[in-house]
Amino acid sequence: MSATTEQNEKHTAKVVGVTVAAAVGGFLFGFDSSVVNGAVDAIQGDFRLSDVLVGFSVAVALLGCAVGAWFAGQLADRIGRKKVMLIGAVLFLASAFGAGLATGVVSLIIWRIIGGLGIGIASVIAPAYIAEIAPARYRGALASTQQLAITLGIFAALLSDALLQDAAGGASEQLWFGLQAWRWMFLVGAVPAVVYGLLSLTIPESPRYLVAKDLDDEAADVLSRVTGERHPAERIKEIRITLRRESKSSFRDVRGDRGGLHPLVWVGIGLAALQQLVGINAIFYYSTTLWRSVGFTEDQSFTTSVITAVINVVMTFVAILFVDRLGRRKLLMSGSAGMFVGLLMACLAFTQQQGSGDDVTLPGNWGVVALIGANLFVVCFAATWGPIMWVMLGEMFPNRMRAVALGLCTAVNWVANFAVSLLFPELARSVGLGWIYGGFAFFALVSFVFVRTLVPETKGMELEDMQGSTNRTRAEV
Repeated sequence: MSATTEQNEKHTAKVVGVTVAAAVGGFLFGFDSSVVNGAVDAIQGDFRLSDVLVGFSVAVALLGCAVGAWFAGQLADRIGRKKVMLIGAVLFLASAFGAGLATGVVSLIIWRIIGGLGIGIASVIAPAYIAEIAPARYRGALASTQQLAITLGIFAALLSDALLQDAAGGASEQLWFGLQAWRWMFLVGAVPAVVYGLLSLTIPESPRYLVAKDLDDEAADVLSRVTGERHPAERIKEIRITLRRESKSSFRDVRGDRGGLHPLVWVGIGLAALQQLVGINAIFYYSTTLWRSVGFTEDQSFTTSVITAVINVVMTFVAILFVDRLGRRKLLMSGSAGMFVGLLMACLAFTQQQGSGDDVTLPGNWGVVALIGANLFVVCFAATWGPIMWVMLGEMFPNRMRAVALGLCTAVNWVANFAVSLLFPELARSVGLGWIYGGFAFFALVSFVFVRTLVPETKGMELEDMQGSTNRTRAEV
């Protein structure tokens, strides 16, 4: 092995290392998204909540996420990416203890909102940081580790939920120290929160933030020591040129030439909203309840949810392997097509449902069709829209515009998530799952058309080159 090859591998390992550390924020994101899955029925029973209120209790954290995401970019530009990561970890740690020890629905909602602030912060900072520190040739794969971490967080939450309810004999049963199993489902979230906080103290600051703060020597050190940049001084000049150019027009870029938002920001908002409107979190928030409603036992429902989470993790590796080979647009469009087929299968299956509310069954083989359709949807989402949306948001905006635009788009993602999560229980009872999955299938079809007509390809482009992509999008939209 030549010295150059060995040096390249060394720097690649360092980039991967800091990327993984930053992506732990995605693990918290995924954990929080699904930990409530196993607890929702027990919470509804213990606190005697209506369908509307239980939906709000599940979804309310997403309002905190939206607020955290909105301010995260601006805060990161002021105090740095690392400090914002640490703030996110502290907020989630507090939420884990607060939600687990909640004395009533009001305190549960408050602590869920606080946790949401931390998750919203992490969901913005991780992709932004990874995009800024990763070389262009690896950026797609490395940025996809954010979604891999999210899927691992989902899997960990569902697995821990299943283990805890099994150990207690039910989510509402007492486990250790007189606390019910559903409370421990929240409390175990303190572990990844501490890990994320400690890792955020060890990673280097983003070189682009350092250049923006006139800390060129520190930026050069990060570029040469971590990313292996052979000519850090030249790269710093490139970054500074783009920062200066964009700092003069950043407000205008975000607002657009004719008022309103810049067309590229609207594209990002569309991607962020559609990722949620296809209904992925209706499965990960309510899958246990969903499968119980069609005849699965509690144990079978938990097991099925864990299997779905495993599929989610495995298929994310597909995106990591192919995102820098096939490009972003091809993966997104193929994912949209596959999601449409899976959701249409689930839609047809649930149009055959018998009963209503909590007493729903699927006759004949329709239960199998629903299960296959739902998991086909998860496969296609996990391999494409799950990770690629975050890759696109992390890299499609020019430097100065990135933090604010990413914060806005991520906030929209959380608001769409909130709407789906809040409305799902009540709509499932009032209009039926067939109509709901039909609506999700419609948005999957819309997502295909949206990507085909409006989304630019960013494969292989350095972040400093994104200004050209911005100008093209302005002309096209």
